[in-house]
This record gives sequence, structure tokens and C-alpha cells, in this order.
Amino acid sequence: MTNTPLLGLLLDVDGPIASPVTRSIAIPSIARDLATLANAGIPVIFNTGRSDAFIAEQVVPPLLAAGLEPGAPVWAICEKGAVWAAIDTNGLGEVFVDLDLAMPTEFSDAMRDYVGAHFDEFGFFDETKRAMVSVEQHVHVENADYLAAQPGFDDHAHDALAARGFGTVREGLERPDAAGRVHWRIDPTIISTDIESVRLGKDLGAERATALLGERDIRPLHWRTVGDSRGDYAMATWLHERGESVRHVDVRPADGIPATGYPVLTAGELIHDEAGAEFLAKWVEAVRRGSLADDE
Repeated sequence: MTNTPLLGLLLDVDGPIASPVTRSIAIPSIARDLATLANAGIPVIFNTGRSDAFIAEQVVPPLLAAGLEPGAPVWAICEKGAVWAAIDTNGLGEVFVDLDLAMPTEFSDAMRDYVGAHFDEFGFFDETKRAMVSVEQHVHVENADYLAAQPGFDDHAHDALAARGFGTVREGLERPDAAGRVHWRIDPTIISTDIESVRLGKDLGAERATALLGERDIRPLHWRTVGDSRGDYAMATWLHERGESVRHVDVRPADGIPATGYPVLTAGELIHDEAGAEFLAKWVEAVRRGSLADDE
């Protein structure tokens, strides 16, 4: 028999859940409310560009400390759909990787060397990624300084891929290979640059999420997707196009809210994890009463 919980949650991690400043869950109510929702049978699925190691270190311990119970439906979909694992009371479970979506090892090695020699003042090479190549701002570096240096790294990444015969796309600008193909995406964020297969994205994460729920015959009545960038809208768009009831929560709407076929919610003046905390608290109350309001 199909299990139909009131709600299903697809959550970006940086911004809505983890502070973009501390890179950790800084608001105690967030872990508590996530555990409460999952323990009530609400699927909680982290859909992130982060690695499984980051989830294991920064997200799982607060969830366990908040009282996550055996059998609670919690998963992590990492590296924008390339990596995934269940989360239970023993921590992060077996990690699965779609190796068809992984960057070439030789390119990853070259980027590691380049960061060490030319970019270490601003950022570090993320050794925990299994499919993507990611360079992230050092916590001690001012964000303005990092953002000023970031385009230079992004240019180098494009040049390095082009020299290897690959086509790239960066912020909508396509630079195809000689045959007109685009293989890899250079995706800058406010604290990092991800270099990844063009097949990766929050929509792929949403697809994996529904597949994981299908394995346990779970189909939420309503979905809430949460993110802090335009790319995060792809979660809600993918679900909406398949006839699901979905609303997207934008915790950084200053980027501008695009036209969508589904409602978009914001938290007024609150942004990032403060906005995420407010909505999680609302959803706890909604599940307790058994219904969702229009602003929840």
C-alpha cells in the first residue's frame, strides 16, 4: 500500500540549512525540526552540490543529536545528483556514485595542482568530491575578495577543458567543442565554483529523490523545495512538470524570483538559514494539525 505523507521536503543545504558563513547548522531549531518531521514520516531529502563527506560531518551529527529515530525517511543526494545515500541512526549509509557523470581524473588532478599553486590565497580544492571538481572559498577570506578572484579561476577552468577538447557552459554562455557539443558546466556560486557534467543539476536530484521514495512506496501529497539560488528552482520545476503539487521556498530572493508555474514562498526580511528555520517550524505545526496553509 502506498504511503502518502502530507509533505515531502527537498532541501538545498548551503543557505537554507547550513549557514553560508559557518558552513554548518548554526541554528539549533533546524536540526530539531528536521528530526521531528522525519520521525513523523515526512521524507527529508537533502539535494545539494555538497559531498557526502560534508553531509556526514556537518548535517548527520546534529540530526542524530536531535533524536532521529530508526526508519525515519531521510536521504542525502549529493553533488547535484551524482552521489546518494540514506541517513539513519547509524549515520550515513552506503554511498552510491554514478561514475558516468564524473569528471576525468586527469583534469581533477590538474585543477588540484592549479589551486595549490595559484589560488590557495582565496580557496581550496575540495578533496571530498567523487564526481565534481569544486573549489571553495576559505572561511577566513573575505567574500568580496573571493568573488573578485573567482572569475580568473573560472576562466582557467574553461581554458583547461577547451585545451582537452571539451565544450563548456558557464552562466548560460556555451562554448561548444569542434563538433558543437557541450560536456561540462562551470557553475560559480557565492562561495565556490563547481565544475561538473551538464547532466548534473537539482532536477536530477529531484528525479533520484522520487526514485528513492518509490523504492519504499512513498508518495507525498505535497512537495516543498527549498534553495538559495536560481538553480534550485529546477527541483520544483521537475516536480511540477510531472504533475506533483509543489511550492518552492526561495531563501535568497534578492536574486530575483523568476516566473514559474507553481507558487514561490519567501520569509519576508529573513534570508538563508534564518528563513529555512522559519519554514521548518511552520511545517512542523502543519504536520501536527494535518494540513498546509497557502504560506507554508
